[in-house]
Amino acid sequence: MKSVRPFTHAIDRLNAVGLRPTRQRLALARLLFENGDRHITAEQLHREISEIGVKVSLATVYNSLNQFTAAGLLREVAVEAGRSYFDTNTTEHHHFFNDDSGELRDIPGDSIVLSALPVAPQDTVIESVDVIVRIKNK
Repeated sequence: MKSVRPFTHAIDRLNAVGLRPTRQRLALARLLFENGDRHITAEQLHREISEIGVKVSLATVYNSLNQFTAAGLLREVAVEAGRSYFDTNTTEHHHFFNDDSGELRDIPGDSIVLSALPVAPQDTVIESVDVIVRIKNK
């Protein structure tokens, strides 16, 4: 059985989208992608990377998250002005957002049916529709 180095999957993932696998990007990619789908803010990811002893500025975390999103590795979900989560599940789906806890949960894409969309403004096309269902605790 062939052994796999700890960073192999992260390196392959970054290389596949044309991002140079720097030490910081590799550490961030491992936190993001090696434990299933998740929703995370830049601040949460910065805290996690600090806890494992990797020195990365919050600005670098934001830059890396934006690069990962532009490359298609992540999806940004803006829940309100100035508050975004980054989603490792890039398939078509929607979200529940709990205003009380700040938790973001997936809703399968086929669970919401839209019967009509507005006509897009001239010289534009609708690229996607993201639905965020806001909930609160009882």
